[in-house]
Amino acid sequence: MYLQSMRFLTGLILLLTSPFLYAQPAFISRLDSFFHHQPADSPGFVLSIEKNGRPLYRNATHPLDSTTNFRMASVTKQFTAMGILLLEKAGVLHIDDPIGHWLPELPTRVGNQVHIRHLLTHSSGILDYEDLIPTSQTTQVLDADVLRLLSTHDSTLFPPGSRFRYSNSGFCLLALIIERASHKSYPEYIRDNIFLPLHMDSSTVYVPGARIPRRAMGYPNDQSITSATKGDGGVYTSLNDYAKWTRALQHNTLINLSAAIKKLRFPITGNPGSYYAAGWFLTPGPPLILFHSGGTSGFTNFVVQLPGDGLSIAFFSNLADNSAPFRIIVNILKDSNFADLTPIFHLHDLTR
Repeated sequence: MYLQSMRFLTGLILLLTSPFLYAQPAFISRLDSFFHHQPADSPGFVLSIEKNGRPLYRNATHPLDSTTNFRMASVTKQFTAMGILLLEKAGVLHIDDPIGHWLPELPTRVGNQVHIRHLLTHSSGILDYEDLIPTSQTTQVLDADVLRLLSTHDSTLFPPGSRFRYSNSGFCLLALIIERASHKSYPEYIRDNIFLPLHMDSSTVYVPGARIPRRAMGYPNDQSITSATKGDGGVYTSLNDYAKWTRALQHNTLINLSAAIKKLRFPITGNPGSYYAAGWFLTPGPPLILFHSGGTSGFTNFVVQLPGDGLSIAFFSNLADNSAPFRIIVNILKDSNFADLTPIFHLHDLTR
């Protein structure tokens, strides 16, 4: 009944709004058919497409729906970056602060040379904490453990600010900076300054042992040794709540995202015209495409925005390495006169 109602509302919206794409009925039927042929009662995925905050299409494989909470994996980086930018807006810190000011446990050389800006743009050169975890480790790694692991290494992979290299380590450190600058835990700060103001009522940050309502369990494994870090991948949210986040970004509810991206954007090495800034990849365009993906034990996510068209797309799956359905969806949209989103997959490969 829910999906039937959503399809009725989608059709009504198409009739009442000015033409966006003349082939919309065709893309809706093709997406419906694609969802219809997915296996039931198994790990699956959900999809939302909106234009200017109004739903064009929303669907889910059974038993998932738009209220199901998925682990966002690296899509979390958008929320961590926003936390830092809100603290800068409040005058508590500055993105050009050396990270050693907030994390004095780091070796002096690293703490002085790496700035918060470098962490926000994956240009710090800080070592990957995943490579430093002892083979004997059996307990899950926390953000504080990442700092401990990095505190024994006084060098970076390259001079900070000289090139792009995707870094989960950097966003774990950003979560710790949020905690020290705000005097709140990372989950508390994100809740109080993002989730509550935006009425993202079912969203939360993963804490081992804490209950997550309407939680999707990941397959084939829901947890791994790196699943408990927060700043690089700990947010859980749903399609309904993520739509509130997207609309807030489009309306500059918390900060002016375009201005922040302009201030921060850093060129991606080997990808002319592509940039990274504050939890978003930017493709060369036209059209300009903002996107991020998230992949971790049991989850695969893609989020896309086309600011020029007011278009936003969210795809969440509780199956690991499950990008194939989203590639099919992208091709369906391309065939229906949407923008070609296939360039995002090349940048997606940089996150692995």
